[in-house]
Amino acid sequence: MRHLNYLVLEAQPFHRRNTVGSLQQVVTGQVHQAASGEEALELLHCCGGVDIAICNLHTTGTAGLTFLRTVGEARLVRAVLLCGPLEASLRKATVAMIRSLGMYFLGGQEAMPDIAQMQVLVDELRAVPESPAPQLPAEQPSLAEILLGFNDDQFVPYYQPKMTLHSGEQQGAEVLARWNHPQLGVLAPGYFLPAIEEHHLMDKLFVRMLEKGLALQQALSGDMPEPELAFNVQAAQLASKTFAEQVETTLRQYQVSANKLMFEITETDLVGSTANHLENLIHLRLMGCGLAMDDFGTGYSSLKRLLDFPFSQLKLDGSFVRDLESRPGSRAVIEGAVRLAESLAISLVVEGVETAEQQKQLIKLGCSVGQGFGLARPMSGEHFLQYCLEASHTEENLLISAG
Repeated sequence: MRHLNYLVLEAQPFHRRNTVGSLQQVVTGQVHQAASGEEALELLHCCGGVDIAICNLHTTGTAGLTFLRTVGEARLVRAVLLCGPLEASLRKATVAMIRSLGMYFLGGQEAMPDIAQMQVLVDELRAVPESPAPQLPAEQPSLAEILLGFNDDQFVPYYQPKMTLHSGEQQGAEVLARWNHPQLGVLAPGYFLPAIEEHHLMDKLFVRMLEKGLALQQALSGDMPEPELAFNVQAAQLASKTFAEQVETTLRQYQVSANKLMFEITETDLVGSTANHLENLIHLRLMGCGLAMDDFGTGYSSLKRLLDFPFSQLKLDGSFVRDLESRPGSRAVIEGAVRLAESLAISLVVEGVETAEQQKQLIKLGCSVGQGFGLARPMSGEHFLQYCLEASHTEENLLISAG
């Protein structure tokens, strides 16, 4: 019998944690969680959907309503359970909307169902035939669709934090491109990036992400130190003689310090590099920007590339973390990466941290900073802005208490 997967959409952290904890005691499938409709949509597009969404419209409001409409249209949720107080006529209308979207309504109540009630609901859902999983269009988006997306400002950055493994303190974020498509919802790069590359629009996408990222840093500058933002760069972009100059010009425009930027390049991207690549990388480092070797450990001639180029950070590929338990050699690779980074006086970020057990093991192996769904999922600019402000206020309160 297939395990059922769940999503808890609840804006209040305390109630969300309690609901997730209760579910994990009685179900065998995955239990996802989100604090906002945007975060929930991003998560569902990444994981391919869930069977049951538990949604509190009392705390999520219109964002929760938009979430229900979008997941119903995209067939990302089979059934919905409403929680939290809701006026009778609003509840009735919401139930009608859920059913009109083709989703099964499991019920609505102010409190989270207890173990016995949840088992009844799960059994009830198992009796409902599954509808086919949603499919994205098989064809790549056309040039006209992509240009319309740029013109309508549909390409937006999502931010995935890098965290200190010991304390959970934020150490900046990686900027990830998303397409906020008016019909298909939030789309990951796998859908649109090949077409953007084919039509030679990577520079346009990069500039859009850079400008939006710097605007966010500028918005935070009065309240806290700007977070370091990392941008992915391809070898073709580094081949341009004006790449670093363009970055420098944009930094001056937004009045953001260069040491708040990191550029991530995969080691395989640098095979066959030219003088232009090196000039841009050196220029970026002289400006004060950081350079990270991304997906370290999976490409060709890693160590030679590391010595040939002016990197300031290693990002260890997440496959080594995923294989921690099943492949003993992964532990040795991680320990080796820690020692290598220390000996070269550069920082190390471990990718693919998905569970608390992995985090615990990585700390024992000497890792300091990690990134992954188990620490923080990619989030919209609005969500990340609030995330940074809340983290800053928490840190301030801790300092006051300590004083």
